[in-house]
Formats: sequence, structure tokens, C-alpha cells
Amino acid sequence: MQVDVLNSKGAKTGRSVELPDEIFNIEPNDHCIYLAVKQYLAAHRQGTHKTKTRAEVHGSSKKLHRQKGTGGSRKGNIRNPLYKGGGTVNGPLPHGYDFKLNRKVKDLAKMSALSYKARENKIVIVEDLKLSAPKTKDFASMLGSLQEGTPKSLFIIPEHDTNTYLSSRNLVRNKTIVLSDMNTYDLVNAQVVVFTESAAKMFNEEPAAAEA
Repeated sequence: MQVDVLNSKGAKTGRSVELPDEIFNIEPNDHCIYLAVKQYLAAHRQGTHKTKTRAEVHGSSKKLHRQKGTGGSRKGNIRNPLYKGGGTVNGPLPHGYDFKLNRKVKDLAKMSALSYKARENKIVIVEDLKLSAPKTKDFASMLGSLQEGTPKSLFIIPEHDTNTYLSSRNLVRNKTIVLSDMNTYDLVNAQVVVFTESAAKMFNEEPAAAEA
């Protein structure tokens, strides 16, 4: 799959990058995408919800009245769950929601998401940025030249660059990540995926070098 490389003005540079079919042109697996997105969102849940049991709420432990002879029901202490201010029965406790997902499943999910974007022509490659200083206005102008309107975009760079990160972090409809941090949720959530030329070329490197 050949994709033209654009400059910061959105014009073709005359260069192109070959994206491997084994990543960008596979038969997508929707269930793997579902599992990967579910795991990503589950891992972001705080899981700090907590209610107090009758052993933890404030209140006297004295029996309210004698067991027999009052004509009323049997009662223990004021912390009984039946009373206002009493403990909660089987309430939520802090716990994590994350679950394990096999590496091959996560890789297949990412390749499936990339294949969907490639089918929809939602993958853009731009020449490497050379920002001498953080400038959000220039970065936003570049994104506007690459895309029609203001779709949600995922901007992927080969390695961390401070100026690029600072220039893009205030754009609410764009997220900038390093290629090694690419995940299925971000790919699915974005309407357009923008690779820099160096990041796109990493897909054609040897597997060991690409992973490093």
C-alpha cells in the first residue's frame, strides 16, 4: 500500500511510503478490537468506590434493649444495616477492573484498526516536523492543511519530541503519541491517523529493530 508524503501545507512532496499489507491490509477482527478497547477503558477505572460495613460506621455497640419481653422485634446495636446511618450490606469495595489480554490479541486488534483506517483512506503521512520552539498555532495550521474540517486526529511520531508535544497538547481534537505507545483505543477513537514520515517508515524495518 503506497501512501503519498505531504508537506506541512498539505501538498504532495513527490515521495511516498510503502505500508506493509500484513499490517494495513488484513481482514479486520472486530472481536479483538472490542477486547482491546474494553481492556484499555477498564484499566483507566479508578476502582476506589467504597462503602462502610457495620463494623466500620460510627455508633455504639450496645444492644438497644433486652432480647425478650418488650413485645418488639429483636435488635442488636444501632449500626445495624436496617437503621439510618447503619452499615451497608454487600457494598462495593476497592478493586481493579483491569484484565489480561494476550499479546497476539492486542497486536491483531491494532492491525485490524489500522486496516479499517486504510480502507477508509483515513491514514495521512506528513514529512518530519522541525519545530524550533513550541508553537500551537503552527501545529494547528499544519493539521488544518492535512485534513478537511476539524476531525479528531491521532498524530504519531517516531520518538518523543518536546516541541511537538508542547505544540499539540492544548488541541482538544488532537492527540500526539509516540509510535511505541500506539494502542487500539486511540486508533478507533480518531477519525484520521497522521504519521510522520519517519514513523511510517518504521513499519518496514526488521521486526527486532521496529520493536526497539
